[in-house]
Amino acid sequence: MATFRIKRFNPEKQPEPYYEEFQLDIPPAATLLDCMNQIKWTLDGSLTYRMSCRSAICGSCAVKSNGHALLACQRQAEHLVDDNDTITLEPLGNMKPIKDLVVDFTPFWDKVNKVKPYLQPKEAPPEKERHQSQEAFLVIDDASTCIMCGACYSDCNTLEVDDNFLGPAALAKAQRFVGDSRDSQTLERVKELSEPGGIWDCTHCGECSERCPKPARPFERIKEIMTVALEQGVHNNTGARHALSFFNSVKRSGNLNENRIPVESMGIFNIPGLLSLLPIGVRMFLKGKVPPVIHHSIEEVDDVKRIFKELDQ
Repeated sequence: MATFRIKRFNPEKQPEPYYEEFQLDIPPAATLLDCMNQIKWTLDGSLTYRMSCRSAICGSCAVKSNGHALLACQRQAEHLVDDNDTITLEPLGNMKPIKDLVVDFTPFWDKVNKVKPYLQPKEAPPEKERHQSQEAFLVIDDASTCIMCGACYSDCNTLEVDDNFLGPAALAKAQRFVGDSRDSQTLERVKELSEPGGIWDCTHCGECSERCPKPARPFERIKEIMTVALEQGVHNNTGARHALSFFNSVKRSGNLNENRIPVESMGIFNIPGLLSLLPIGVRMFLKGKVPPVIHHSIEEVDDVKRIFKELDQ
């Protein structure tokens, strides 16, 4: 017997959400979705949530369980029971609840549409299919497994504080076309994805890949877009400059030159940007947190340079 603590919301009856508890004997090998169905069918028919395939293919049944997003049909309920014999269910995060566990996916789909999630081919349509080698397909294989369930979007830390961020699902979908050998707009795509709200606003927490129920792993896809953007010479933004400054600092001395990185990241000719760093610099000085003025290389810097040289070759 387990307690299902479910966050309820019905704006037609009361403006604020509340938690309601249900007692249920978890059947052997039952998934979380099985238990949700039992609660709806036998205890409270008004409980509202999304579901469809029950096979971890459609992504409809994504919810938060014990604070983290997952597919309800993919996880066995008995593995989710906490020390208090309780499973807490809540709607996905970073989206507005509509009723109970159902959320409004409109912002999610709007951001997916922003990345132009369709092929822009290099040539006119062929008489039959467009050929692609197995090696070329493997570049986009993982991204193609995304089922748009919203689990990564729900638990994205950047989206909690920045609605302008495209989000991991949209960026993973973008990599699907940035990396497609048949697409003609690679440079244009990475330019747009390097704008504010794009790839460089990711905080690298990796939460999206932790929650992804498929091999899509959005964080890895975002890093792949960053690599393509740098290779394509799209450097005129803070994120790319920061990555290059970080790279060059380690290459030169074996460690980070914390005096140069902020300046190079902002852009040495970006006067307004550099002036914006002054308040932070003053606070660091007053707190005694300013890095040493003279930057020193590590003792094994020659080994570091050798490694970089081998990588370049």
